[in-house]
Amino acid sequence: MAGEKFLKHNGSGGFTETEATQAGGAGNEDKIPALDAAGRLPVSMMPTGIGADTQTIEASENLSAGDKVNIWNDGGTPKVRKADATTAGKEAHGFVIAAVTSGNNATVYFEGNNEQVSGLTAGPVYLATTAGGVTNTPPSASGNVVQRVGFATAAGSVNFDAGPVVVLA
Repeated sequence: MAGEKFLKHNGSGGFTETEATQAGGAGNEDKIPALDAAGRLPVSMMPTGIGADTQTIEASENLSAGDKVNIWNDGGTPKVRKADATTAGKEAHGFVIAAVTSGNNATVYFEGNNEQVSGLTAGPVYLATTAGGVTNTPPSASGNVVQRVGFATAAGSVNFDAGPVVVLA
């Protein structure tokens, strides 16, 4: 994306035109950073350790934007699937913000704000018995997994923070 243009002193009494950039790394030193479409510095411009805590993992089923996901071991290969409060062992480890089809790589977020949800009330949020979903009401049936997965700050926004898992007797 083309950024705004600015005048830069060239060190010999003159000025040159320079363009803001959204790319970090060697060759972009001394450039003015341009914000991304969300009005933030692009992650590529951040130093290691700064930015979203994510990992790229192959999806073993279709995932929808906003799904809470479970990372599981498929013969020594980690894969990601929808978290589900109806099944012990499918607790939420993170979430995705973009839809992914089975067999493709998903970017899993382990913390942060998930704005790909809807229908919530501000307050604690739990893993739902609908695969990938969340609810303000904890599951209550025998065998269900109760896991607080964050706090809804609005109807369409959850600050994800995976809590401990309890399987109901």
